[in-house]
Amino acid sequence: MKKIVVALGGNALQQAGKPATADAQLEIIKETVQYLADMIEDGNEVIVAHGNGPQVGRIVLQNEAAKEVTPSMPFDVCGSMSQGMIGYHLQQCLGVELKKRGINRPVLTLVTQVVVDGDDDAFSNPTKPIGPFYTEDEANELKAKKGYDIVEDSGRGYRRVVASPIPKKIIEIESVKTLIDAGHIVITVGGGGIPVLEHKDGTLEGVAAVIDKDFASEKLAEDLNADMLLILTAVEKVAVNFGKPNQKNLDTITLGEAQEYIEEGHFAPGSMLPKIKAAMKFAESKKGRKAVISSLGKAREALKGESGTVIVD
Repeated sequence: MKKIVVALGGNALQQAGKPATADAQLEIIKETVQYLADMIEDGNEVIVAHGNGPQVGRIVLQNEAAKEVTPSMPFDVCGSMSQGMIGYHLQQCLGVELKKRGINRPVLTLVTQVVVDGDDDAFSNPTKPIGPFYTEDEANELKAKKGYDIVEDSGRGYRRVVASPIPKKIIEIESVKTLIDAGHIVITVGGGGIPVLEHKDGTLEGVAAVIDKDFASEKLAEDLNADMLLILTAVEKVAVNFGKPNQKNLDTITLGEAQEYIEEGHFAPGSMLPKIKAAMKFAESKKGRKAVISSLGKAREALKGESGTVIVD
């Protein structure tokens, strides 16, 4: 049995072109969990993490729009809401899918806090895209009216960005380990975890940020001594010269090669770059550990070495 931390990207939770409704999210997640169930059915110990960029952004928008009716919630609370919402759909759908296959394993979502450093440079340089895509005109209007930090996101449109500090510690990690040992399938560090500051007296304080789910998943994988970090995204393989006539898909790359590609600027900061950096960090953390980036539909093949991009030490 391999212990695998699976980091689900946005395409596993929300389909492009579909309405951002609970029903639409539920339908795409019903498809997503089939791939997770495949991995579990094959005998792997699977721990699930996921992003929340679009969802937390919409929750913030809902709060802002309704502030004259009911008090808006702070950003960290909106993050916890997204953890519960997405986790609820994942655990419900995965539990049903496993029962269909005769697998009697409890599935649960653990609301997870992750410690960040208040002096992290990310707080003065927001880079994490959240919420929906905007046109250039809409983006300029939001900048002017609300003071949002908005950037162009990998040729797909404009999005609001917030601080994305590096995760330092998972508060509930011992609970995660206990649940896994008891046979549970755990959904944790949802949306990268709720970012909190840990003060000297042990108290915790939520902060306005979104931790990148790939970095949080990497931290989780290290803490659990996982065999593999599997980052699932919209493409089957990482590519250099992406979208150009000379695009080259990558099968296996070393840490040195990955660093060279980063320095050459092949990976977008709000898209593939954090996935590559998280994969590199896990691969170099301990001999024998493997990080793989692939698509959701090719997850089973990626575990067998038949698909995806593998990052090795």
